[in-house]
Amino acid sequence: MITKTGIALFLSFTLFSSNFIYAQQQGTFVLKGQVRVKENGSPISGVDVSTDKGEYVTTNGLGEFRINVKVGDMLIVQNPDFETVRHRINSEEDIIVEVEEYSPSRQQRRETELIARHQVYLDSAEFYKSKDIGKSIEFVSQSISLIGTNGDKTQLARSLTVLGEVYLYHQQYDLAITNLQDAQKARKTIKASLILAQAYLANRNYEEAEKELSELVPLKRLEPLQRIALLEGLGDANKGLGNTELALDYYKEGLKVAQKNQVSAKVIDINSKIAETYASVDRRIEAQGYFDNALQLSQQQAPQRAIEENEKVADFYNRSSRYQDEITLRKKSLDQIQQLPEKAVAKEKGNIGTDSITPQRINYKIAQAYIAQSRLDEAIPYLQKSIVEADNEDDLVVQKDATRELSEVYESKGDFTRAFENYQAYVTLVDSLYIRKEQEISRLARLNLDIARKQNRITTLEQERELSQSKYSLALTEQELIGERNKRQKWLIYSLVFGMGLLALTAFLFYRSNQKQKLANNLLALKSLRSQMNPHFIFNALNSVNSYIAKNDERSANRFLSDFSVLMRNVLENSEEDFIPFTKELELLRLYVKLEHSRFPEKFDYKIEVADNVQVDAFEIPPMLLQPYVENAIWHGLRYKEEKGMLRITVAQIGEHLLQITLADNGIGRKKSAALKTQHQKKQKSKGMGNIKKRIAILNTMHENKVDVTISDLEDHGIGTKVVLKLKKD
Repeated sequence: MITKTGIALFLSFTLFSSNFIYAQQQGTFVLKGQVRVKENGSPISGVDVSTDKGEYVTTNGLGEFRINVKVGDMLIVQNPDFETVRHRINSEEDIIVEVEEYSPSRQQRRETELIARHQVYLDSAEFYKSKDIGKSIEFVSQSISLIGTNGDKTQLARSLTVLGEVYLYHQQYDLAITNLQDAQKARKTIKASLILAQAYLANRNYEEAEKELSELVPLKRLEPLQRIALLEGLGDANKGLGNTELALDYYKEGLKVAQKNQVSAKVIDINSKIAETYASVDRRIEAQGYFDNALQLSQQQAPQRAIEENEKVADFYNRSSRYQDEITLRKKSLDQIQQLPEKAVAKEKGNIGTDSITPQRINYKIAQAYIAQSRLDEAIPYLQKSIVEADNEDDLVVQKDATRELSEVYESKGDFTRAFENYQAYVTLVDSLYIRKEQEISRLARLNLDIARKQNRITTLEQERELSQSKYSLALTEQELIGERNKRQKWLIYSLVFGMGLLALTAFLFYRSNQKQKLANNLLALKSLRSQMNPHFIFNALNSVNSYIAKNDERSANRFLSDFSVLMRNVLENSEEDFIPFTKELELLRLYVKLEHSRFPEKFDYKIEVADNVQVDAFEIPPMLLQPYVENAIWHGLRYKEEKGMLRITVAQIGEHLLQITLADNGIGRKKSAALKTQHQKKQKSKGMGNIKKRIAILNTMHENKVDVTISDLEDHGIGTKVVLKLKKD
């Protein structure tokens, strides 16, 4: 037992052999400990525990701490209520710090109790951060409620910092930024500044990140890990801003600090980032050197880290068209990942949104490298493995991509039967993926509503705290200035103005929150209503292919299937976009009409006219907006016409900012078409047109009446239909 000015450091450990100590010196381990009162064993929370290498933690509500150390590090235990204790770590045994004659005042005891309970809530929030975002936010909310209206701003800043970390982990970047900014207003800390910069970087706000980090550069009290994070963050920000040379300077300076302090994980990360930065400006020799360094160092780390680095370098080989080197490295990754208990490696730890490195993805990428070299026979087994493994792991995205790629490989080899079989499987997977995406959107909508409710509660607590503090300040002012009537009236007026401003600010914040929620709801609705190819078109198109095959007309079947594949690929590629260039939509429309004309050549001819003065590249349009109207014209107007009909699509520009697209057919007309329809056809058309109307309404709400559609008869006696769509330029 070591006693020093009323403090006893009780070290309970067993001496280990020299071989074990030497082994511990080679790596970092987690040291567990507790700080407590010697007389009664009561835990002391809020005690700062750090090492001379830059690690830092505080004791939780039970006085416990866990800190990363190495044998030989100096452990530092400090608190305003007792003298600082220093101890050299020489084993892995737990440490208990017992404090003698520790008797804080009643006020101090109340504060200590409050801090302890506050810390327990924050510890719980940290524990549930990766498991349950709702519970995590609820614990932060309870910690803020515990502080009260006149509580310590330091505790408020800690709560808001933890809340920002939770939102950052779950990719809610706007909420993370807002709460971290509030934490900085309550009490500015280095930790909150670094996390806020991470949130800015994740949200691609590179200028704000660079500004936040630049304020930390002159500080001398930064620990080594903080200095590394600062320099790495400045490198990321400048890379995002396009300042490549400055980004490299910051990365290299951060690399020096990491090497000096033997922070192995960061040495690998920064080597890899330097390599990627060189690769981004086509300086491949320098990139190769730093990638080699990262690859070599990663082999000395955990297998997961080595696999992650293998894949980064393999991606670099792919971009450099070094396909054989890429294949060799990815096969090595496959061998290594098979040795792991879990067949997946997270690309970025602590970020739930990033993809994982899995056998199905690696097999798919190997196949793509073979295809790039036109080695199709060697690509096929890897695509098949990728499909099987993705099916086992329920990875629909990779299974879909690999199935599509396999269909195209068979098509290139001339094996149209297998190409068609795989394409049918691909279409089925796309349908399954759409269903899953809709379910995910619904789940995320519910989660966002829950998060919004909890965040509103936290915002209300902060506002109540601010209002209470305002009232308290006003009461004190009145007491102090009771003898100075004029001055008191002046302060009262100022306080009222401040209160009105605060209320106005509160109203504005609520308005902004409602607007953001409205925008989020519109985006969710827009995704669910986004135009898709009509299922009966896909079914009839496939029947047409079967008809060609039955007639032994392989040339027509191949040509139709090829055009149909291009159309479907374009539809899928554009399906996630709100707007695409009008040239792409026109291209897709030409292909669609061509396919329908090839099916019904005896029913109609068509003509697509674009006026010479139309600036096609200057306009954008929602994808697949025109196709349903063209489909209605063909299927419900021209198809029932006894003689051959005509479909005319004209594009004209009215002024500088308005584009007019006219779809005119001389079919049987809307009234006669409605009389011929079955009940099922009426329901399908009503649903399809209803979705289009809803989609246009949402887009006009978000983009200030960008799209206008009118439908009328082509001729006075009800023959034919004319659709006029007007599109405004942003």
